[in-house]
Amino acid sequence: MKKPPVQIDLHAEAFLSDWQDYAADELANESLIYMRDMLDAAIYWDMPQIKFVHGKGKGILKKLVYDELKLYKDQKAISHFHPAYHNEDIVVVIIGF
Repeated sequence: MKKPPVQIDLHAEAFLSDWQDYAADELANESLIYMRDMLDAAIYWDMPQIKFVHGKGKGILKKLVYDELKLYKDQKAISHFHPAYHNEDIVVVIIGF
């Protein structure tokens, strides 16, 4: 498993070369899968934190990301998460306890 960068852009055009071939709901699902993969890798590598850029838009991706992070927190896989102090389009995930 490759160690992820400390900040991940969840916009589909950042990680899918054929993103324009997807429907909106498929793009959101792909972004969520990508976030899980990167978060799982960050946990595996024992990174202290990781940041995810979800952007503004209609808030659909942000809601999906925050709902998923709540599950990770409930399972005690991460410590907590919060919007970045300098940019609310980014969520900071604190991994270590």
